[in-house]
This record gives sequence, structure tokens and C-alpha cells, in this order.
Amino acid sequence: MGPDERSRDLTLTCPSCGNSQNFLVKTLQMHVVHLEDSRVEVSEESRPAVFEVLCDECETALNFEEFEDALRKEVLLTLGAR
Repeated sequence: MGPDERSRDLTLTCPSCGNSQNFLVKTLQMHVVHLEDSRVEVSEESRPAVFEVLCDECETALNFEEFEDALRKEVLLTLGAR
């Protein structure tokens, strides 16, 4: 998929205000921490999962599961999420 094809396929518009550029993606990530000798280290961490998507202009919630496959995959890839 070339750059022109990618930009054409990846569109999203807020149904409330018409914003099509800025969205807040909330993720959830779990960490296992190890405490030893007054130190805290991360011993294990999960990949972030998309928890919520909001329009950055009006804060309308958008259903991430209803995004087009190409857009959903690109968001997950960009965030390193699952």
C-alpha cells in the first residue's frame, strides 16, 4: 500500500462536530514491577490496548470497533497496541 492509497483509506470524522484530524486515544497497559533493595524495576509489561477513543474537539466517544479495518489496524500499529 503506497502513501497515497494509505491517506485515502484512513478517514475518520466526528459525527458531532465534523472534526477529522485530532482524536484522543486512551490505552490501557499492564506492568509487573519487581521490588528489590530499594529499587523498582519493570519485569513484565503488556502491549497497550485501546480503551477509548474520543474526539479531541468535542469529546464525543467514538466506537473503535466500528472503525474501518485499515484505520483500526494503523492506529494499533502506531500505538504498538493490540
